Amino acid sequence: MTKSLDIKENIEHLRQRLPSGVKLVAVSKFHPSSAIEEAYAAGQRCFAESRPQELFRKIGELEGKCPEIEWQFIGHLQTNKLKLVLPYVSLVQSVDSVKLLQEIDRWGKAAGKTTDILLEMHIAGEDSKQGFFEEEALELLFNAGKYANIRFRGLMGMASNVDDEEIVLSDFRRIADFKDYVCDLFPELDAFDILSIGMSGDWPLALQAGSNMVRIGSAIFGERS
Repeated sequence: MTKSLDIKENIEHLRQRLPSGVKLVAVSKFHPSSAIEEAYAAGQRCFAESRPQELFRKIGELEGKCPEIEWQFIGHLQTNKLKLVLPYVSLVQSVDSVKLLQEIDRWGKAAGKTTDILLEMHIAGEDSKQGFFEEEALELLFNAGKYANIRFRGLMGMASNVDDEEIVLSDFRRIADFKDYVCDLFPELDAFDILSIGMSGDWPLALQAGSNMVRIGSAIFGERS
């Protein structure tokens, strides 16, 4: 079986298992542009990268080849790399600090563009994970009106890196419950509708918690090189 058939079959298998209303984001980081072309030929349109330079390079390599492609950014975004990312993506999933939010808003004012973002939540047990704690996110959202060139679209998060499915499901439900709380508390955030939880190893559990966006890489493209 060729790799192109593997990618096509993997995407078809995922589509059969994902409920309607759940968006599949193909995480193409560290995979070549040729693999993205294969996934695109199989009908996948939304792809995510985590490194600005890699995203920018792939955009150039795929120019004219995948005209309907949609890019998202899911990695830690340094403020000095905004120009490599923000003009090209439909969503920044990984806003993990007030400083980054401020810089995205400042860039948007200068460029005349509103950027859709997700707040990355720090839920998992590992200290190495980035993102906002719930109280930090609430304080930020109480001042959401300050960010005229930001559209708050929802939350992103990762579960603890453990084998215990109950812990993983508990992490996901905590993020989902917090999203519901935010929607009730801030009805003016009428576009706050995305819950991006679930990756290749745990997306079925994320669906149980109410995910409507999953970020899947190795289950589509195989292990990264």
